[in-house]
Amino acid sequence: MNRKKTQSPEEQVPPAEPSPHLEDPRKPASSENKGKRVAMVLGSGGARGYAHVGVLEEVVSRGHEVVSIAGCSMGALVGGVFASGKLSEFRDWALNLDRFAILKLIDFSWSSRGAIRGDKVFSVVSDLVGDICIEDLPMDYTAVATEILSQKEVWFQQGSLLDAIRASVAIPSLIRPHEKNGRLYVDGGLLNPLPIIPTIGSHADRIIAVNLSHYDANQNDVGEDLPLADVSDPGLFDMMNMAFETMQSSLTQYKIAGYPPDVLINIPKRVCKTFEYHRAPELIDLGRRLAAKALDAEGL
Repeated sequence: MNRKKTQSPEEQVPPAEPSPHLEDPRKPASSENKGKRVAMVLGSGGARGYAHVGVLEEVVSRGHEVVSIAGCSMGALVGGVFASGKLSEFRDWALNLDRFAILKLIDFSWSSRGAIRGDKVFSVVSDLVGDICIEDLPMDYTAVATEILSQKEVWFQQGSLLDAIRASVAIPSLIRPHEKNGRLYVDGGLLNPLPIIPTIGSHADRIIAVNLSHYDANQNDVGEDLPLADVSDPGLFDMMNMAFETMQSSLTQYKIAGYPPDVLINIPKRVCKTFEYHRAPELIDLGRRLAAKALDAEGL
C-alpha cells in the first residue's frame, strides 16, 4: 500500500489542494447490499461528541463502508476509536460514566498551561486503542489540531494515533497542551471545528458530516425526553465556554458553505453543556436518531 509522505513523520500543515485518497477499507463491501463507501467528518463539541457514536453505529448498521474519517477534538477521539475497531468498548465505558466517575478522571494541574493534565482520561484511551500508528489503521484517518505557537492548523495523518487524538482535544486553558518536538498542540476547533477538506479526495460515494454546533431556536429534533442545557444564568466558566462555542459555530458555517457535504447531520448545541460527559446514553441515542432521519432523507 502506498501512502503519500507528509512533511514530518507525525503531522502536516494542510496542503493547498486535497491530498490523494489512500484506499484501504475496513471490510470489503458485500455484494448482497447496496451500501455506499462513505467518508465521515466528525466535528468538535465536547460531550455532544457522544452523538458521533450513535451516528457511526447507524451508518454501519445500514451496510455503508467507512473508508475515511476526519475528526476534530471529540470527533478525533471517537473517530480514532472507531478506526481502531474499539467503538463498542468505548461505548460501554462511556455508558457507565456518572458524575462521580467523571470527577475521579479529573487530574488537576498546577501548570499555567492548563487546569487539567488529562493523563487519567488518556490512560483509558491508551488502553482502548493501544500503541498503533495511523498509517496502520484500516482506513484513512485525519485528526485536526492547532499548533498554538505558529497559529496554524495541523493534520495528523501519520504517527501515533494516541498522540494525534491528544493533540486534537486539548482545550486551551483547560486541558494541558500536547507538547511534541518543541511544538504545542491544542484543540483543532480553534481553526477548523468541522474538518471537511481532508475527506474531499477520499473517493467515497458520500461525505457525511456531523456538526455539533448547530443552533436551532425551536430544537425540534431533540425530542421531549432529552432536556436542554440551562444557559439562562451562565457563570464565568460558562461564559468563557459559550464564547468559544460562538466562534466555533461561525467557523463551522463557513466550512459548510465552502465545502458542502453530501449529508449533514446537525446536533443541536443546547442538548447539553460541553462538559456534561455523564450524559452518554441519551446523546448516543440522539446521534443515532438524527443520523437515521438524515440518511432516510437522502435515501441511504
